[in-house]
Amino acid sequence: MKRRQASTLFLKAVLLLIAGVALALCIFGLPGMAAMDAQLHPETAPLQYPFLIAAYIFFIPFFIALYQTFKLLTFIDRGQAFSDVAVKALKTIKYCTLTIIAFIVLGELATIALIRGEDITHIIMMGGIITFGSTVIAIFAGLLQKLLKDAIRIKSENDLIV
Repeated sequence: MKRRQASTLFLKAVLLLIAGVALALCIFGLPGMAAMDAQLHPETAPLQYPFLIAAYIFFIPFFIALYQTFKLLTFIDRGQAFSDVAVKALKTIKYCTLTIIAFIVLGELATIALIRGEDITHIIMMGGIITFGSTVIAIFAGLLQKLLKDAIRIKSENDLIV
């Protein structure tokens, strides 16, 4: 096994671990958290189902981005890192992270509008941290996408000259 393949294999294993934890959170964690919040705050109990629906919708672009990252690592293994499919995967990752940022901002605004009189700084802080991380990933994916496009364009121009 080559060093590059060992590195991508490790990254794929980390991606699968992240996906497994996120899936376990979706299946086991979120319904329990919503039920516990409904018991603690009976006045907001009807909001547990819209919360769960919004949370599951939130995880769709997250899982899509993980899948595209897995595909990108597979392209790297096959020596197709400088290809149009790799650029497309990066573009999808960028759009997924931008969608996650939009969901976080909407969720923060809904939290501020719906929860009054309670300390919600921990919710706002968590949203800020996730938004910052997603922003970094979106910027990195966008820059890498642009660099790959330029590299592909230069390579195709050089192939035409030769």
